[in-house]
Amino acid sequence: MSTTASRGIRAGRASDLRQVRRLVLAGVLASLLGTSVVSVASPAAAAEVPLSQGRTAIASSAERGDLSPAAAFDGKTGTRWSSKFSDPQWLAVDLGKSTAIKKIVINWENAYATAFQIQTAASSNDPWKTVYNTTAGKGGVQTINVSATGRFVRLYATKRSTRYGVSLWEFQVFGTGSGTSNPTPTPTPTKPAEPTPSATPTTGTPAAGWVPVNQAEWKKALDAYNKVAPQTVPANIVRVPEFHTNCTVANEAKDDPIVLPGLPGASHLHTFFGPKVSANTTTEDLLKSTTTCDAPGDNSAYWAPTLLKNGKPVPMKNFRVYYGSRLKDPADVVPFPPGMRLVQGDAKRQVATPKGASGQFWCAGSAETGRSADGNWPVCAPGGNLIYQLTFQDCWDGKHIDSPDHKSHMGPAKDGKCSGAYPVALPNISLMLGYDSLGGDGLALSSGMASSIHGDFMNAWKPETLGALVKICINQKAKCGTTPGWGR
Repeated sequence: MSTTASRGIRAGRASDLRQVRRLVLAGVLASLLGTSVVSVASPAAAAEVPLSQGRTAIASSAERGDLSPAAAFDGKTGTRWSSKFSDPQWLAVDLGKSTAIKKIVINWENAYATAFQIQTAASSNDPWKTVYNTTAGKGGVQTINVSATGRFVRLYATKRSTRYGVSLWEFQVFGTGSGTSNPTPTPTPTKPAEPTPSATPTTGTPAAGWVPVNQAEWKKALDAYNKVAPQTVPANIVRVPEFHTNCTVANEAKDDPIVLPGLPGASHLHTFFGPKVSANTTTEDLLKSTTTCDAPGDNSAYWAPTLLKNGKPVPMKNFRVYYGSRLKDPADVVPFPPGMRLVQGDAKRQVATPKGASGQFWCAGSAETGRSADGNWPVCAPGGNLIYQLTFQDCWDGKHIDSPDHKSHMGPAKDGKCSGAYPVALPNISLMLGYDSLGGDGLALSSGMASSIHGDFMNAWKPETLGALVKICINQKAKCGTTPGWGR
């Protein structure tokens, strides 16, 4: 699911931000222009849609989960971004392509910045260029007229007006194309000519964020799968389409090579399983790495937000990935295409998870004896532990290994079958996250509330091995272990 990792964009002058090197979504190289004029005025007319509205946003920090950077670009004056209580802080947006920028409108909350810069960058390989600078910011609604070209725009705040963080309701970028169309169209996948890809290379330029499958590599993987001969299933084998891999923790880092590729330290804390992962990790890196997973041939990377107890990471007790099928006929399932990237869950979802709510953590090995004071976490009896199961979608559009939201190339089955826009059946992944904790008070995910649980997958299976596991275990509806058969 990671796009090709770049080497990053230089992060500004503050030494404590030097680790944030590059925004990595590829853009058109262009020069950055530097003149600017500032004025204080009312926000742009509602008819003019900002280039930045609904676009991918990141920030140096967020005070809490509901004050995320995305809130500054949602077009709503009732939601806001707020940073942690320190200097400097920054907020950046990816416009999707290099474009002319004529105006920035900032609707500050009371905790505004008195000293800040507006910076632009034309592509993932260009440095930030300052197009506006002030040390006398007064807050309110501020309109900054600029003449610049760039794909990425950043507010770089160096001095807060209060003891709190930097906070604003909206950060709007206007320029060529503002108000002409919806700035964030989501392409609708169309059904491929056949349910399995052909050897014909993909042609044309894909829409931003949509990564086409490498047809030649996909054909090789299918050929390896088709060469596998079915095995006779012993009478004592449980008839469930399933195999699994067990992994230990590889590392923990504030990185995400799928959502924030090439941007070290820009994410909330993640726990990684499989090979060691950084913000720059690619599928090629995974294939060359050692892994903590025990299924032979599995060099895939898996990760989830870190569970915290009073701000400190909770140790993992166990981690298992089940590969199976929820379809009526598991014989339809084929292996993942090489390089497939998937995200399941929503890091921005911040809602309560009281007892009985869907998507909540639960107790394994013992009974639930109560709830945390906020009601969001179970309390497990001695002998058990806190656990969560995260289940991914299992129908694929047959065309893309990644999409702008890292989810839209996958979809649900209809009437137990993959069809329509998502005609290709892939293994259903289920992450079992077991924590060395009895739950209770003081718990939070690094992404916020329990409801923000999410998981990521980067496929780096050896095609021959994955093909055999799918053919023998899933297609034949037989429960395997870590190998294609019933020896273990």
